[in-house]
Amino acid sequence: MTGAPTVACPDCDGITPAGCHRCGRRGRRRAQLVLTVANLGTGAVASHQVLPSNLDPRPEAAGGWAVDLTPRVRELAAEAGVATTVEPVVVPMPAAWRPDLPAAERQEWAARALAAAAGPAWRVWVGRSTAPPPVDPVQRLGRLCALADLLLLDLVVEARRHGNALRWAVRYEVPGSPVPGLPSEPGYADLTAALAGTDVAAALTGLGERGRDAPARLLRPDPLRALAPAATVSLARVARRVRADCAGRAGGGRLPGAQAVWRDGRWWHTALRPHDPAHDPVGRPAGPRHERPRPPDGAGRGATHRPDGVHDGGTPLRRAAEPPDPSWLGDPVPSRPCPACRPARRRVAWALPCATCAGTGRMHQAALITLTDLRCRVVHLAWRAGTPEPVSTVSARPVGRSVIRLPDRYRLGAWARVFGVRPEDLADADGGHALPPDVRDGYVALPRAGADPVGEQVAAVGPALPAARLLVTAVRPAAPPLAELLRLACGLDLALLVNVLDLRRHPVAPLRAHGVLWSIDLRPPDAPVRPDDLPDRPSLAAAVAHCLECLDVILPETVPADPRVPVPAPRSVPRPLPSDPVPGLRRLAARHAGQPLSVRFTRAGSTVHRHDEDGPCLIAEDDDLSDPRLT
Repeated sequence: MTGAPTVACPDCDGITPAGCHRCGRRGRRRAQLVLTVANLGTGAVASHQVLPSNLDPRPEAAGGWAVDLTPRVRELAAEAGVATTVEPVVVPMPAAWRPDLPAAERQEWAARALAAAAGPAWRVWVGRSTAPPPVDPVQRLGRLCALADLLLLDLVVEARRHGNALRWAVRYEVPGSPVPGLPSEPGYADLTAALAGTDVAAALTGLGERGRDAPARLLRPDPLRALAPAATVSLARVARRVRADCAGRAGGGRLPGAQAVWRDGRWWHTALRPHDPAHDPVGRPAGPRHERPRPPDGAGRGATHRPDGVHDGGTPLRRAAEPPDPSWLGDPVPSRPCPACRPARRRVAWALPCATCAGTGRMHQAALITLTDLRCRVVHLAWRAGTPEPVSTVSARPVGRSVIRLPDRYRLGAWARVFGVRPEDLADADGGHALPPDVRDGYVALPRAGADPVGEQVAAVGPALPAARLLVTAVRPAAPPLAELLRLACGLDLALLVNVLDLRRHPVAPLRAHGVLWSIDLRPPDAPVRPDDLPDRPSLAAAVAHCLECLDVILPETVPADPRVPVPAPRSVPRPLPSDPVPGLRRLAARHAGQPLSVRFTRAGSTVHRHDEDGPCLIAEDDDLSDPRLT
């Protein structure tokens, strides 16, 4: 095939100034879809190319015609030896398509259908020969509730109305968080599906954004709480109660949604209602209108609401009733107005949030740190500005900032040993991002003589912490060997790009990254190394895990930008693991200590690039990193 079939883009003509994200201002879209299944454990790859000429539409029960590609994906999975559950892959045909049309006209309509459905044009399923055990939704809900008690968070089970259907979500929140806006993803069809698709990491993601306006209060953890037996959680009862709260009172119409909130060891139920000015910005009812939520088995009465049950996705929602404060919340965290964005200093409207306070308008005078292994161990710390602490001076400069180091309780890396992990394994629970080295190791740059070291450390932790809280996971990344990722890249006929920087012998810079940094990416085999291909992960395992987590984003980006260029359909038989490239990579990075390196692996071999002031330059080309010329 010399080129991929294309159709005119229905959204733009290719020359409009605004452009079109679907066609990249080319005015044409690719009418091709490639389905690929890859086995991470064996290296086997199977692909199928879907073109307008090989579509086989079938009538649908609801009317119209569509092409169900799900059986073909299952065949590819069997060919590659991958045990996976395949979600339906369906290409709906335009209403004008009919089987009695002339062949050329049928193919033209089929091309339009494929161009509309081919986003992305390359869909890849990566799995292993043995499927992971199915998720037990009851067990997962119980674990999420137990972790909420351990981490002193709320677990929110929410259903919102989308048209005539309820869509479900499960997430963690800090108490006092407002009801978030309508998410970009519509959610799950039922609570069982929501639990199957929401693990602990997913439930924690977005915690900071959701809790940006939550009131900050000190924590009073009960050390005996962890020893209490786990509470019994009934999934069916929770789902039934939330659905009933969405329905509202008899004759009163439907509500836009409802929540079940696990707080302080029990469920609290509340409906969601459109926000009104009588309530404060965080959605907490004000004054005498405050309502108590109904207890788990109570028969409380709902309030009136819009009778049609229609909810505009842009209209803010609030809880009809707030749960009582948990027993582990203490006094408010002191704060002061942000010095950078006071109204008197704001001469013009800013397009971006204030970098000092992230748009909250206040600076917390304490940081509440929670370290956890996400199983059963937790440590809660409180760093309070103004606390006198003995510090050690790292560098004293007559002009510029002096750098000091705080004692062990302010060094999160020292707490890593308590959990049996390495300091570089510590990560922000909200998104899994690595901690800054100064926060991890307790280094503080004092802006002036006599400055408060702890106060500066509190400010460095971050201006937008939800309720002044930072949750840190002390968990080793679950990542396969780099050789498995290299075999996968070769099977998909892509380049594996490994970026590495050895800073172990670099001059001491305590406020900057140190150790060995890594990053890993997949690229088209002929893609050049770019100047911004720099490492940013604190360990190789973290880089491998991040690459695998982002495959659904990385792989579609390797599709040729020109729609006339066909998408490759890679195939590969099972093959043994290649030799481990890690020892050679480490020796290579050590020899070029302090200089970022990028190593590209393809089926043809490997190339080594060093990043200089003028950009990346090729320094070696070989298929074996153990060659002494490279190390």
